[in-house]
Amino acid sequence: MSKPDYVDFAKRFVAAIQDGDGEAVRAFYAPDAKLWHNTDNIEQTVDQNLKVLAWFVKTLPDRFYRVLRVEALPDGFVQQHILEATLPNGEKWAMDACVVVKIENGLITRLDEYLDSAKSAQLRPFGR
Repeated sequence: MSKPDYVDFAKRFVAAIQDGDGEAVRAFYAPDAKLWHNTDNIEQTVDQNLKVLAWFVKTLPDRFYRVLRVEALPDGFVQQHILEATLPNGEKWAMDACVVVKIENGLITRLDEYLDSAKSAQLRPFGR
């Protein structure tokens, strides 16, 4: 894939996440992809990650990924964004995040996600 291909891939991937379409998101991942978050230092499987997405869709139905920057890497992309939503209690909420994505053979094999730990902690009272 070329650098423009990686940027286009990133845009399509975020659109699927934004739509909350778990099966569309799954199609971007290699079956054995690993997804890591700085907030718990645990690698998730694709299935585990899609369970989190389903929870986000249910809990934060008006979520919006405001992409600030996408840069192609030799083997993927890095993206900086802000996840904005209204919490179930009505409070407006936003969390800074950054992902580093490795792609092999047109599929994500690794995604490292760096989240604002204080903001992600604010989600715990709602079941996460």
